[in-house]
Amino acid sequence: MSVVSPHPLAKLHANPLANTQALVIDANATSRSLMTAQLKDLGVGHVRQATRVRDARVILETQPYDIVLCDYYFDGSEMSGQDLLDELRREQLLPYSTVFVMVTGESSYAKVAEAAEAALDAYLVKPYTSAALADRLASARHRKTELKGIFDAIDAREFGHAADLCLERFQRRATYWLYAARIGAELLLRLERHAEARELYEAIIAARTVPWARLGVARTEVASGNLAAARRTLETLIGDMPEQADSYDLMGRVQMEQGEIGAALATYRTASTLTPGCLLRQQHCGTLAFYAGQRDEAIRMLERSLAQGLRSKLFDWHSLALLALMRFDTKDGKGLKYAADALQWGIERSPRDARLRRFDVLLNGLRLLMERRLADALELARRFARQIDAEDFDLESASLLIALWVRMARQDIELPEMETLMSQLGMRFCSSKSATEVMASMAEGHEPSTLLLREAQSRVFAISEAGLRQAMRGDAQAGVQLLVEQGTQTMNAKLIDMAALVLRRYRDRMSDPDALAPRIEALQRRYVQASGQGLKAARAAGGVALRG
Repeated sequence: MSVVSPHPLAKLHANPLANTQALVIDANATSRSLMTAQLKDLGVGHVRQATRVRDARVILETQPYDIVLCDYYFDGSEMSGQDLLDELRREQLLPYSTVFVMVTGESSYAKVAEAAEAALDAYLVKPYTSAALADRLASARHRKTELKGIFDAIDAREFGHAADLCLERFQRRATYWLYAARIGAELLLRLERHAEARELYEAIIAARTVPWARLGVARTEVASGNLAAARRTLETLIGDMPEQADSYDLMGRVQMEQGEIGAALATYRTASTLTPGCLLRQQHCGTLAFYAGQRDEAIRMLERSLAQGLRSKLFDWHSLALLALMRFDTKDGKGLKYAADALQWGIERSPRDARLRRFDVLLNGLRLLMERRLADALELARRFARQIDAEDFDLESASLLIALWVRMARQDIELPEMETLMSQLGMRFCSSKSATEVMASMAEGHEPSTLLLREAQSRVFAISEAGLRQAMRGDAQAGVQLLVEQGTQTMNAKLIDMAALVLRRYRDRMSDPDALAPRIEALQRRYVQASGQGLKAARAAGGVALRG
């Protein structure tokens, strides 16, 4: 009796890992080869290797992988495998469907085991066997299969449906309920269902105390605008767990939104010290150091960010703009050219990016000033200033414009329109303490400009209070009308958002609310959402980032 050999495709379909792609990240060549061989023995179709965290980050930003096998410790690197995972998860650059397995030695076991409670899929303690690796992969992939409905809904951008699936699994305490609850809470925050997100975090804490849930409560408080409560929650959390860097991130955002640049800088210094290889925290720290006038620290942190992360999606081109300003101020023509060349590299890859083009305007203006082509610099600065009324002209654009005009004021140039310009910028963008402090910092000791910006903030807040006071005294129609008119004139996000808030709160007491609602919605679309300003943007960015 003859034996019929199975068709090659039958063997392929029998192996669930045949079509998967894996990335092995390990600095040690022997360990890397061993892990690669183990994965191939298990049937993984394609395995790629990376020796450095920095390289792995760029690889994972540009291509999804089914499996990532990453060592925890990298000799000579400030960044650990956990730092890499945290950064990718935080910036949503790692698909939920990816299985991320951390490989660790005995000395770092406790840290990795604790991380497994949060976003980590699995971990292995050296030395381990191929059977142990197979078991971890099978378990993690089973979880992905169990939660496939949630992941599919997220991929389809059906976030409400995905959140409901998570809530249903949590309430039933079904398999992987804790993992689903974390995803659900993140989705609820994204959907601005803040009260539900807080209830979920608190229910998670009641069922099982986990650090990320306590931090989640603080995040809901920030998202709903209760900064004082968030600060109290974070102070307690940091006191109990001083090594949790994410808590410092959120505390820094709260402090920045409250206009405390120095305190926010100190907080981000701590976060950066805890995770010295984290590109985002380096840039936050360097940016805040610039705002606080700590130039040596700002240059050190931002130049390190440029060297380590220029090709990463996590690199913020605003860091390059600040470096260019500091290089101009020290008359470093070579450094300014290096910054311009780096920016051109970015523009070549994203030629339609309006944000990069505005950075290019700033750097060109600095170059013209350094070459003493003052007439050309003035013409460029005036063209830039004419963009102020554009709907997508944001706080970051305003800060760049201020920086350029302040440096022109130090040259032998007559600037008759500068006072009007600074007042106009202040009236549009002084919508919060943090925004005002950022613009005042960009004015860098130019007293006339700083005074005009602070005066604008006072006027905006006075108008806001006047509109609310009229509504509280019984004339809500006039209060909202005042806020709408001033919001239209100044394009200030605070005034526009305040008009919407007063309209919602006092609608029943107004004679004709329907006449004002469409105007407010149109203003929000044009000047709040388009420019990334307003209450939601401030709470999301905490005033550290200048764009929505």
